[in-house]
Amino acid sequence: MTEAQKKYGFLALVFGACLTLDQITKQAILDRFVLGESKEVISGLFSLTYVRNKGAAFGFLHSAPEAFREPFFLAVPILAIFVLAYLYYRLKSGERLSAWALSLILSGAAGNLIDRVRFGYVVDFLDFYRVQWGHWPAFNVADMAIVTGVSLLFIHSFWRP
Repeated sequence: MTEAQKKYGFLALVFGACLTLDQITKQAILDRFVLGESKEVISGLFSLTYVRNKGAAFGFLHSAPEAFREPFFLAVPILAIFVLAYLYYRLKSGERLSAWALSLILSGAAGNLIDRVRFGYVVDFLDFYRVQWGHWPAFNVADMAIVTGVSLLFIHSFWRP
């Protein structure tokens, strides 16, 4: 197996696994919950709560005019996917941490883009909270992949000369 086959095989594996998990979990929520419904999983800490996010992370631009928001949130992920794919293409063999990071970010961007194309919003459902502090904004598997990937890139930036 060539280095290129290994590199793109790894991308396909991580991308496919994350995207599949993201879409399966979102569909499970859509099939079993009504909008706003919440089921406590760990008392005082975690619930599954079906919410629709028309904005970006943490509801950013949620209240922006729809004529701006919809094209913006379709164009930005598409552009990001092309940029991330190019960065992945430029990876040298042995850059495993960057390969992980870019694969995760790509899968997360694709997962949320699929929601925006299908529904016009992103399905979020992971709801963490502390009674004393309130709720962290709800998120999904795609969001976790993006945050994990960006965190890996950030950590990796300290290791590079």
